[in-house]
Amino acid sequence: MTKDKIPLLEMRDITKRFPGVLANDRINFRVHEGEIHSLLGENGAGKSTLMNILYGLVAPDSGKILIRGKEARIHSPLDAIDKGIGMVHQHFMLVDRLSVVENVVIGTRPPGYPVFRKETAVERVSRLIKEYGFEIDPLSPVHLLSVGQQQRVEIIKALYRGADLLILDEPTAVLTPSEVIELFRLLQNLRQAGHGIIFITHKLNETLEISDEITVIRQGRVVDTVLPQNIDRAGLASLMVGRNVLFDLPHPVFEREQRVILDIQDLKVVDDRKIETVKGVSIQVRNGEIFGVAGVDGNGQRELVEAMTGLRQCASGSIIIDGVEVTGKSPGEILAQGVAHIPEDRQVRGLVMGFRIDENLILHDFNKPPFTRRGFLQHKEIYRWASQRARDFDIRPPEPRLKAQQLSGGNQQKVVLARELAKQPRLIIAVQPTRGLDVGATEYVHRKLMEARSDNAAILLVSTELEEVLSLSDIVAVMYEGRIVGTMARDEIDIGKIGLLMGGGHVD
Repeated sequence: MTKDKIPLLEMRDITKRFPGVLANDRINFRVHEGEIHSLLGENGAGKSTLMNILYGLVAPDSGKILIRGKEARIHSPLDAIDKGIGMVHQHFMLVDRLSVVENVVIGTRPPGYPVFRKETAVERVSRLIKEYGFEIDPLSPVHLLSVGQQQRVEIIKALYRGADLLILDEPTAVLTPSEVIELFRLLQNLRQAGHGIIFITHKLNETLEISDEITVIRQGRVVDTVLPQNIDRAGLASLMVGRNVLFDLPHPVFEREQRVILDIQDLKVVDDRKIETVKGVSIQVRNGEIFGVAGVDGNGQRELVEAMTGLRQCASGSIIIDGVEVTGKSPGEILAQGVAHIPEDRQVRGLVMGFRIDENLILHDFNKPPFTRRGFLQHKEIYRWASQRARDFDIRPPEPRLKAQQLSGGNQQKVVLARELAKQPRLIIAVQPTRGLDVGATEYVHRKLMEARSDNAAILLVSTELEEVLSLSDIVAVMYEGRIVGTMARDEIDIGKIGLLMGGGHVD
């Protein structure tokens, strides 16, 4: 990487206010040609606002954006693309039934416009694929590609439109370990070709591995810009949250008689398309144990959890919770068996976003004493109870009358945790419990799950974050294409084997 006197991108004194929030406070940020520059910060620190300003989705209140030393006025994504800025979102924007080349050229004026000359378009896209080493068939339909290959299509789309600067938003969130290695190889190729890359992630190890420079934002301000060789993961976490963060929580082995709390036998489940996505899964989870299910998103985990929690009917098989058959029961009947459910999407399944914090905290028990007497809600009792939960679970701000939609993602998750864990459940089904959370909120969620384990709860942890599964679990199972393809005890864990199983490989 060569540091030119004039950066590829310079953002000077960028300030943006929203009602009651100073999202960006005189932020200065630079990216040079041939540089991978990571942007770190907690949820709500101001990263997204800064990138939305750069990509023309939000207008700054003050400050300047310079591209190669010249001031650029960016009022829309079209302006950003015209200035050589491309953005690859965490959730891909592809048309499944179209081919790679058709997805790349869609929305542009392809060669020969207004006539679409497919051969010429294929030639141009193939040239890009070969130049950067993408190793993908330009004629393949997108729905036949792996998640990692689909991500490459998004990057090719940006390059096809002339992007010199790429913004990658949480690019490894949905990838297997082998796909992450492949992505990093491609990013190295792009860097060597002179492209600037802004890399946004919560994964500190990856940040240290891939970055040339790292800028940390906290509460809307740049805290520091550091070189990866001069800092470690603990140092980055401390810069992000303003305190020391504990990564490796104690994982004691308890001497006690364990009994099976969750017993799933030969479970088969179909999705909304009537396709079988859970194919004969059998799982046993004991009290005082965390059973982790690893795997790339979309391999039947969602349907498995929906069947366990009564949100989807089973095609066949059985689900027994602490000796009671619950197959085909309603969500309410299953929760009544002492089950807590931390759902995959806190905003869709976990909370009613328009309800207040206290209303969300009593969703399961609003019609029971002490919250209801003679058919009337007891608002003082609800407020008192909710205030105590807000203090116990560090919900910020701790005002029960605030609506859920007014909280950050991390604090919304704490509301879900407070409701589900306060009833001291026998079984906790935790699905992607830290998805989208920063390092501080992630540490908090992990600590609460370990406390529940210490209190003898059985925990089924379903997560695409392999590091999370490995750090918390007593037993790790890998799910691929609707089946459990491998199971390892904590002292037998082999990351290489797990990564191979997640990608569909076979282990002797």
